[in-house]
Amino acid sequence: MKIGVPTMGDKGLEETVSEHFGRAPTFTIVDMKTNEVKVLPNTSEHFGGFKLPPEILAEVGVEVMLCSGLGPRAISMFEQFGIEVYVAVDSSVTTVMDAIRAFQAGLLHEASDKNACEMHRH
Repeated sequence: MKIGVPTMGDKGLEETVSEHFGRAPTFTIVDMKTNEVKVLPNTSEHFGGFKLPPEILAEVGVEVMLCSGLGPRAISMFEQFGIEVYVAVDSSVTTVMDAIRAFQAGLLHEASDKNACEMHRH
């Protein structure tokens, strides 16, 4: 299973989770089978590219996305690509490793319209 996390840079498992999913500078991808860690730059429309983050992440095989929060449009797009999205409920998830541990422990909640970021409701 490949897990994706929106991140602030390229420190791998120790990188800080970005609070703003779509405008995260990078996405850290962790392959749970092989323990391989890759950091992808966010080349989406938000940074002058041509695709949206869910499309980019689907292309590299992400199956689960762990976020601190995201809007309902992003949640819907992830659903279209068959990617499950989980969000943190408190501020204890600060690094990629924290996010993965919280996910494995069942401490994250599946993203839904109810827990989507209020500031992204247009």
